[in-house]
Parts: sequence; C-alpha cells; structure tokens
Amino acid sequence: MIEHRTFRLREGADPAAFVEADAQFTQAVAYHQPGIARRTLARAEDGEWLVETLWWSAAHAEAAVHTDASLDAFVDAATVRVRRYDEDTYFLS
Repeated sequence: MIEHRTFRLREGADPAAFVEADAQFTQAVAYHQPGIARRTLARAEDGEWLVETLWWSAAHAEAAVHTDASLDAFVDAATVRVRRYDEDTYFLS
C-alpha cells in the first residue's frame, strides 16, 4: 500500500521548523507503527508538501497514527489530501 498525503503549510509557518518536527515525528512515532516500511517527506516548487508512506497492507495504513499536534500546528488542514494506492489491484493488458 502506497499512501500519498499532500498539503500546504499554514500562512507564516517556518518550513525549516516543520521539517525538524516531521523528522522527530518520523523517528519517535511513525517508524514504531506496525506495518510501516518507509516514510518520506518532500516539497514541490509550488510549496505543496508530500508525505509518501509505504505500508505492508491497507489495514496497517488504516490503523496507523499519521500525525500529531506538533505537525498539525504547521499544516493548513483545509489543504490536506490523502490517496492510497494498492499495489495488488492493478491490471495488466
């Protein structure tokens, strides 16, 4: 299961402080979630952010903690979009 979470930071949020908070969350919380394989943070040129998380299954993704107050303080909640892609449900022609 591949999960893409896109968002923008709140007006006036410090990107460097966000990156630091995200790194702390990744090490202290995310990598202790059952079924997580990898989590990566990236920023596009237009200022949109992406968290890509690889899970062993959809059930693991559904059950996981994806954020906490330390990250929520930076993120504009109205811009959050989550898409999940199941590697087992593709079609070959």
